[in-house]
Amino acid sequence: MKVGMKPKTRIQIAQELEISYSTLWRLLKKLSIKLPNGLIYPAKQQEIYNALFGNYEIRDNERF
Repeated sequence: MKVGMKPKTRIQIAQELEISYSTLWRLLKKLSIKLPNGLIYPAKQQEIYNALFGNYEIRDNERF
């Protein structure tokens, strides 16, 4: 895990993407991305961002 990278909730990820939680849920379902219960760790966050934006690299403290 990169320095500054933190686990996030689904709501935090939706807020970063400026979409609602339910829209995020529908996108992940459409992309067949299953999330574990609880926090989403950086590796899974990277998978989500790559699926949505292509080969995307998360940088420390980055916001969308």
